Amino acid sequence: MTQPSAKTRLLVVDDDEQVRTLLRHRFEQEGFIVGEAAGGADLKAALLSEAYDLITLDLNLDGEDGLALAREIRAERNIPIIMISGKNEEVDRVVGLEVGADDYITKPFSPREVVARVRAVLRRYAGPASAPAAAPVNTTPTTKLVFEGGLLDLGKRELRSPAGAPIGVTTAEFNLMELFLRHPQRVLSRDEIMTALKGIDWTPFDRSVDTAIGRLRKKIEPDPAAPTYIKTVRGVGYVFSGEVRPG
Repeated sequence: MTQPSAKTRLLVVDDDEQVRTLLRHRFEQEGFIVGEAAGGADLKAALLSEAYDLITLDLNLDGEDGLALAREIRAERNIPIIMISGKNEEVDRVVGLEVGADDYITKPFSPREVVARVRAVLRRYAGPASAPAAAPVNTTPTTKLVFEGGLLDLGKRELRSPAGAPIGVTTAEFNLMELFLRHPQRVLSRDEIMTALKGIDWTPFDRSVDTAIGRLRKKIEPDPAAPTYIKTVRGVGYVFSGEVRPG
């Protein structure tokens, strides 16, 4: 596993000392430099004294509104925020995103999952240069990509069935389809997909990719419940298993 830069600093904000200690130890094992804050005052002081690369923020700080703190941080700094909360209601996740969170994790959590989420958010902030390097399979300039289930016309930005009938797709679905067709037989993780398609307004949750792929499957798969083309690789991501050729 690639280690973060020695300068990568994380700030853990939680009023529970045991949680802070748990996260600190796990993050330090992964090579991060870690600061701690028990509340809003500590958080603000830490941000003034050090330049942090990401904050994990408990929303249920003792006597303080974690959402209000997140809003203040976002208004002043472009720093990634991963919210951690004991609440798993959709409304809480939505409100967290609306104030600028980059991800939302519910307690109890797996420290391993938190580390994975932190790395994913940091990669997205780092931009395309940090995306996994992989030369597209289809390197010859072409305006059409053909597979058994249809044709993607890159010039007209159209997806068509094998019979030539247009298939209505959103911008996200079209770009997602192009990504798969340019990398057939290659497993793509959810984070790779979000990183490669940075122009798309994904939500910070990995499930948003699953939802988009589910919609795309309904449009191209003979049986969306048993996909022939876009297959799930459990625990990793997705792979386009069909053959692709220039049109």
